[in-house]
Amino acid sequence: MSNEELDKYSKKKGILFGIGQFSDAIASQMFSIYVFTFYYAVVGLDVNLITLGFILWSIWNAINDPLLGALSDRTKTKWGRRTPYIITSIIPLCIIIVLLWTPPTDSAIASFIYFLVVMALFDTFYTMYDLNYCALFPEMFQGLRNRAKASAVKQIFTVLGLLFAFLLPTFIIPDLTDSAYITEFMYAGIVMSIIIFVGAIIMIKFGIKERTEFSEDYKTAPSIITSLKFSLKNKSFRIFIIMNVAYWYVVGMLPMVAPLYGKSVLGIDDAMLLGILLGLAFISAACFMALWRFIIGKVGMKKGVMISMVVFIISLAPFMFIFNKETAFIAFIFVGIGISGAIYFGDILLAAIIDEDELTTGTRRDGGYYGINALLTKLSTILVILSINVVFNSVGWATFDPVGTTEYTIFGLRSLMFIFPAAALIIGLIAIRKFPLTKEKYEEIKVKLEELHDQKREKTRSN
Repeated sequence: MSNEELDKYSKKKGILFGIGQFSDAIASQMFSIYVFTFYYAVVGLDVNLITLGFILWSIWNAINDPLLGALSDRTKTKWGRRTPYIITSIIPLCIIIVLLWTPPTDSAIASFIYFLVVMALFDTFYTMYDLNYCALFPEMFQGLRNRAKASAVKQIFTVLGLLFAFLLPTFIIPDLTDSAYITEFMYAGIVMSIIIFVGAIIMIKFGIKERTEFSEDYKTAPSIITSLKFSLKNKSFRIFIIMNVAYWYVVGMLPMVAPLYGKSVLGIDDAMLLGILLGLAFISAACFMALWRFIIGKVGMKKGVMISMVVFIISLAPFMFIFNKETAFIAFIFVGIGISGAIYFGDILLAAIIDEDELTTGTRRDGGYYGINALLTKLSTILVILSINVVFNSVGWATFDPVGTTEYTIFGLRSLMFIFPAAALIIGLIAIRKFPLTKEKYEEIKVKLEELHDQKREKTRSN
């Protein structure tokens, strides 16, 4: 009997685990969607200072993410390898999400230093939560069918979290680019922190269970440097990283630029209306999850990703041409089909790569892979900020000017919504064509992996 049959998929299990993704998505998107606009338009930091801040933040990521991943793999407690880190992170994370919106505003230098410190603290505790939560996904759900079902549920919770992150703050903050509403950002942070805490507690209490057959893998888990070398030598993982950076570059760019795009290109001053537009994109994405689940069952992971990238490029094209809120409604609904593919495939491909690695090394290194993946996909945020920096400096918008919109700034914003994302997706599409884990290859890996897991179960019982 296969691992997939032994560990039959349970809807209840999928939902309770997926609730953790709801909290994860709210935390990450409160940061991704609003931090740039807040410090650029509300606090008034120069775009070049913000860019420098994100570059320094990425240096901290280069230490923090792989360190926490490898440390997680080498941890042994009576609660498991991942659970203690999730529990430890949640309260500090909720506090930091409030502190993101309380910078000093009397000095640009003080605002910049605060920006640096609070971003580093956010990333430390968010990574501690997110990395260990994500590392449990391939462990708890074995086999492609189970993972496809669990990923669909998990990503629906991602969409729900995104909807909360887009919509709820707009009920509290009337204008996302007006410095008069700086205190309202803090209030929004408090409300979102409460929601994050409740969702995480439900998931911790009822939604996670670490598998006993992997409880001894900490003994053979490699050091941080060795783990990094092993992971980067894996051809499947190197190709996956290019694909995933491309995906998250686009998914990160759209909400980060959307507030300024909506105001300057579409003439939308109402923050709630803009939140509704972004919400429509992700409601649409949730509706298309079933489509990608069907496609992956028919053609496998590799071809499914290739199809999704082509569709994503097509769905982004309208942002070069729409000009008012009526056309915006159509464009934001249409782009949901592309977004859904981007957020659906990541976990499934990385889980398959971890399976392949376990077969090669004999040790399950989910934390190490998710740590390095977290580092490299955060590179997408740096690339987004650098793209914005190049465009804003070239169109004379280094410092935010709400009344200084020109045909150049409009074209710059349009290019950030289509030209730059399309270029990234083309690079990802070229890379994924060489991905070695075809549908047939993964079926072979599954058979051998089941034999390895049987051996681990026997060894655990004998101990």
